[in-house]
Amino acid sequence: MSTKYKATEPEGVYFVTITVVGWIDVFTRESQKKVLIESLKYCQKEKGLEVYAYCIMTNHIHMICKGAGEIGLAQIIRDFKKFTSKRIINIIEEEPESRRKWMLNYLEDVCKHLKRDQKYKVWKDGYHAEILYSRKFLLQKLHYIHNNPVKARIVDKPEHYLFSSARNYAGLDEELEVVLIDLF
Repeated sequence: MSTKYKATEPEGVYFVTITVVGWIDVFTRESQKKVLIESLKYCQKEKGLEVYAYCIMTNHIHMICKGAGEIGLAQIIRDFKKFTSKRIINIIEEEPESRRKWMLNYLEDVCKHLKRDQKYKVWKDGYHAEILYSRKFLLQKLHYIHNNPVKARIVDKPEHYLFSSARNYAGLDEELEVVLIDLF
């Protein structure tokens, strides 16, 4: 198995992208985004995840982060995806959702070819991780993450998007605490 785009260095800081299957827009409701925030908080507190930046978009998450000690980043991401998948399906099933039937059918169809017995699949297999090998590369990815909602025309300024660490860096109320990177 290839280790390209995987978190293999225990002390490494990574730019990580986790994507929904089929790039479908699952995270359109605040409750779905809150599940991701609460799970990230849990991973920070209980698993030692260090988050330096993040942005939750409608069909993917970007982070700059690092695992901790014995619990590597790959394990944290695996556990995060497993837990959030179940919660996201529960929200789709229980809360008002005009696309419920279509989404559940799609997330179920994705499982038909799997060898393991699974009813729904929310996240694509694996994740995309790039080690941040220089300050220049780290700042490039930080800028990319924070400008994602601007590029998607959701907001005019990065700090206006509630589910992004751009708010932390702007000194505004935030959804998730992060370890701030010294920008100067």
